[in-house]
Amino acid sequence: MNGPAQNLLEVSDLTVSFPTATGHTDVVSHLDLTLEKGGALGIVGESGSGKSLTSLAIMGLLPGKARRSGSIRFAGDELTTMSESALRRVRGDRIAMIFQDPLSSLNPYYTVGAQIQEAYRSHRKGVSRRQARQVSIEAMERVHIKDAARRVDDYPHQFSGGMRQRVMIAMALSTEPELLIADEPTTALDVTVQAQILELLEEIRRETGSGLILITHDLAVVSEITDHIVVMRYGECVERGPVEAVFSDPQHAYTRDLLDAVPRIDDDIAALRTPGRAGEAT
Repeated sequence: MNGPAQNLLEVSDLTVSFPTATGHTDVVSHLDLTLEKGGALGIVGESGSGKSLTSLAIMGLLPGKARRSGSIRFAGDELTTMSESALRRVRGDRIAMIFQDPLSSLNPYYTVGAQIQEAYRSHRKGVSRRQARQVSIEAMERVHIKDAARRVDDYPHQFSGGMRQRVMIAMALSTEPELLIADEPTTALDVTVQAQILELLEEIRRETGSGLILITHDLAVVSEITDHIVVMRYGECVERGPVEAVFSDPQHAYTRDLLDAVPRIDDDIAALRTPGRAGEAT
């Protein structure tokens, strides 16, 4: 008989607050998250629900005036009490993050290869530039960037939006992290490219065994590659559970509203076939 799966990440009673004229205001309130090793968790909610702040709190990248309380345990280690130097050894190495806007996250003055190399060498002391360059090329090949040995010397503006996002994923993967946090990785990408990026994230998870946290406002995206889901509203979790259970029988009205907002092709076809709607359809 197998024992229970070991958790990679355990977030307990996480609260993030910011100072206001009347005191500190909670923007994430008493949040609990659990991610098993090799699992995929979707955090869903509209803009302002606290999704991205949750990821920044896990990474230890909150703005200076923000307050964080609660517990964040990664592979058994408590991140909230770590020194900054110890946290830097975890952040970007064992936990990597893909930000939602690759154009602003990549420096336009440096080649993409130089930026991947810098990220890698900051966590691998003593590695030569030649070795780091080879790692960069291999990371770009891993995310299916064609002719990576040549394109490693290209600048961000020479890549399309989808290719820039692949570069960001390659940078995150260069250190072979145990946990990958993807914050709206398909924002501003067309539908075809979105599907490619999601397929790539799922492929990476299968091949590496790394955990994945996918942050999005789109429930259709979550349904593709995650096992469990947390629905956030106004900084609080309003529903959680396995994806299939939440989709088939949502318990909270807000979750039902999010599901109703997802376009369904069968509904569109039914509307076209409804008598009296033919003129509207044309």
